Parts: sequence; C-alpha cells; structure tokens
Amino acid sequence: MRFPVFAAALVLLLGGPALAQQYGEPTAAQPKLPTQTITIQGHGGPVHTFTVELAVTPRQQQIGEMFRTDIPQGQGMLFDWGAPEEKAMWMKNCPVPEDMVFIDSSGTISSIAENTVPGSLAPVSSGGPARGTLELRGGETARLDIRVGDKVHGAFFK
Repeated sequence: MRFPVFAAALVLLLGGPALAQQYGEPTAAQPKLPTQTITIQGHGGPVHTFTVELAVTPRQQQIGEMFRTDIPQGQGMLFDWGAPEEKAMWMKNCPVPEDMVFIDSSGTISSIAENTVPGSLAPVSSGGPARGTLELRGGETARLDIRVGDKVHGAFFK
C-alpha cells in the first residue's frame, strides 16, 4: 500500500493547515454551488443525466458534501482537479454514504468507490490519475449499473 502517497494527496486535497488556518475548520454545509448537467453513457445501456454542483476552488473542495444529510437522486457534486493526478478523499463530517466516481482526463470512469463509510477518515484512493471526482448518493452507481469504462460528458469532460 502506498499510504504516504495517499496521505500526501489527502493533505493537498484538503489544503492542509494553510486552508484550515485561512478559513477555519468547516462547521456547516456550504451553500449550494453553481450547477451543470452531465451525462454518463453506459456500456450499451441508457444515458444517465445528473445535475451536479461544481466544486472548483480549494475551499469548495475542502468542504465538499460535509454536513449534508441527503444527496438527492440524480444529483451530486463534481470536483474539478484541473489536471490528472492521483487523489485521496475521505468522509470526514459526511453523514451519508457516497459513491465516489473517479474520472480520467478523457472522461472515462477509471474507478468507483461504492457506499463509502459516513464519517470515516480512511483515505479513498482514485487508484491512478483522476481529472475529476463525482460524488453521488451511496448505491447510485450499482442501482444504475454505472461501471469503470463508462463515459462522462459535460462540465470539463467533452
């Protein structure tokens, strides 16, 4: 296990002490972020449409889905990392399970972490370079049969 890489990525993701010092530790859900519609084209199945909030600034990415008690079906949050790199995320202050969908720069789903554990500080790794991470309601990828290799279109994926 390459935990030091994950830990370093986690510190970078969360902005490390600099973000906490600049903004303080998050204590409440962030206001709704700007949204965009994306689609996921399956492996011969239907096209799935989602309305996603776009987390693009370090602070938006630090807070993410923290403190939100529901992720409605058909909605989620899309993190734009700007450039592909291995990412590690966690579920700190997230009270509901999530599916974390890691997407490469071509818009192809490269890995999925299903039903992540609410509140867990364990790193959830992309397992390779990810340009973006899509957080959906826990169980959504299984329910819709979304798989590694499916294509994401919209936002910063063409």
